[in-house]
Amino acid sequence: MKKRFSYLSESERSEIGILKEKGYSIRAIASVLGRSPTTVSYELKRMPTGYRASVAKIYASTALKHRRAQWSKIESTPTLKNYVIEKLKQHWNPDEIAGRMRKDTCPWYISKSAIYTWLESVRGERYKKYLYAYRPGRRHKKKGGISGQLLYMTPIELRPLSATNRTRYGHWESDLVVSGRSGSGGLSTSQERKSRYLVAQKVCDLSSDEKQKTLVPLIQEYKVSSITFDRGHENAKHYALLVSSYFCNVYSSFEKGGVENANKMIRRYFPKKTDFSLITQEEINRIVFIINNKPRKILNYETATEVAVRGKVINS
Repeated sequence: MKKRFSYLSESERSEIGILKEKGYSIRAIASVLGRSPTTVSYELKRMPTGYRASVAKIYASTALKHRRAQWSKIESTPTLKNYVIEKLKQHWNPDEIAGRMRKDTCPWYISKSAIYTWLESVRGERYKKYLYAYRPGRRHKKKGGISGQLLYMTPIELRPLSATNRTRYGHWESDLVVSGRSGSGGLSTSQERKSRYLVAQKVCDLSSDEKQKTLVPLIQEYKVSSITFDRGHENAKHYALLVSSYFCNVYSSFEKGGVENANKMIRRYFPKKTDFSLITQEEINRIVFIINNKPRKILNYETATEVAVRGKVINS
């Protein structure tokens, strides 16, 4: 069972001070206290010129109060509040807002934790609906299975290391987002692994012919060295694309987790009951544009478009 976090006690701080004076190393102090070396190191950094337990306790209490009240900065700074609300409405999450704020050296800054705390407050609660991960109700998982038989499959284990490690541009993952039971068709989604650049094309049905039609222009318009698929029957004509194809193991769609995550972002705008036969390609393009132009933590708070352009994923 994971040990529950607790703040350093007054006696622990006194012990740190005594052991530090005796010349104990950080790891040795941590071992004596049964604490993480990181915790001890952070505590000592509070007073780099000389550690005193009584003063360190005051510093810690002040810092804790500051963290707990930091979210109120949003309410007291109108320009900051407007910035946060504007980005939430663009479906940026608090981590992306805070990261981009720091990257763009804005005149003010608020941490992601403070934004989340504000969203849980009475004044910020109304904006929770804009969170990508906000779920007002319970979700139920559906059991999946394999349909159809695929030929000429190359297992994902044989995929180039540059694709697996995301060290080179041009390696893609592809999937389908389907309509609800009362609808038809869906979306063919593809994401470039290194830049996380997303492309989505409407399909009339879930056949292999329709899927192939969406991937032909992908290969023509973008840099494509390989595509990774799951074992769905819609990928049966992968060999006709004349591009290296790799397949996830059975019941292992998580092995192409990038495009799976992109699908979740798309579902923020098109919930599971959506009938894609009623959605235009223009509307799909608008949503994809939003996703490709939001800062991502995994991209050091750059957008997928910025990284894709730098990596020449988009053919000129």
